[in-house]
Amino acid sequence: MVRWLLPLCMVVALAAADGVRAQSPLAEVICESTGRMYDRLEGRMRLARGATGIRDRDQVIEVWSGDRGRWALIATYATGISCLLAIGEDWQTLAPEVAGTTPSAPEG
Repeated sequence: MVRWLLPLCMVVALAAADGVRAQSPLAEVICESTGRMYDRLEGRMRLARGATGIRDRDQVIEVWSGDRGRWALIATYATGISCLLAIGEDWQTLAPEVAGTTPSAPEG
């Protein structure tokens, strides 16, 4: 009798938590050829690539940002496909911190 009680409680808790999940303004991940994605980011969105990092041997993560604070997070794959993972506003580029110093508060 007790064996099924714990799994049942977990299912009920997960179902209740599912209803309070945050909604993303980006309903789905948008993927297309890397060339077309870059054209969209540079042209329509007026963004420039500002940072990249290797996630694994087949994927690079890129941060694109614009002069009005808009930004986009892109995953670019070795297959030639890039995916728009997130977009947002109020991007702020911070000065690099020197090890052993206390970070300063952002301006503004």
